[in-house]
Amino acid sequence: MVEATRQYVIDSLSAQESWRLFRIMSEVVDGIETLSELPHCVSIFGSARSKPDDPIYAQTECIARELVKAGYGVITGGGPGLMEAGNKGASEAGGPSVGLHIHLPLEQSPNIYTTTRCDFRYFFVRKLMFVKYSMAYVVMPGGVGTMDELFEAFVLIQTKRIKPFPLVLYGSDFWAGLLDWMKSSMVSQGFMNKEELDLITMCDSPDEVVHFIRGHVIV
Repeated sequence: MVEATRQYVIDSLSAQESWRLFRIMSEVVDGIETLSELPHCVSIFGSARSKPDDPIYAQTECIARELVKAGYGVITGGGPGLMEAGNKGASEAGGPSVGLHIHLPLEQSPNIYTTTRCDFRYFFVRKLMFVKYSMAYVVMPGGVGTMDELFEAFVLIQTKRIKPFPLVLYGSDFWAGLLDWMKSSMVSQGFMNKEELDLITMCDSPDEVVHFIRGHVIV
């Protein structure tokens, strides 16, 4: 009886893993089919917790609007906060406004400003779509999720797993401390090369962001 129960549990777990594989494959296929016809797009990352009356919300909206005017589409995580601001600016400017929405138990409800939307259960599939369909990243102030997206792209470029593309940090008052720490701790102790920090660019105005991206990504 014990052995039969054990075998039943093993078989059930194996079946669950097989179905999980199919769900992962389904997300990859759906993402590629939905996003494959997009024009050159720029991904904008930032806090889900920023409110519409926050100055950084208006600046994110402006960046997205100006990117669309320059000929780019905009991709965000499709949620609230600065993701909403990016989609709002892009959609109101009449350009592609893409949301790669992740299902989370807290704070990640989709915003109403996406013209194209994909839904994901798995973070790694969602991050694959960001990297695959983005020509540049604009990283606004944010928390752990924002840092995760930044360093995912940074390490792929650093290790030459993908072709380099612009990584823009917006707001030196927010990001300068991180770059200073990387120089004083990581570079000084030989954990990374000083030249690798040149993969990251810091900007402090929407015009500066768009000018930089236009100089590196031709539409």
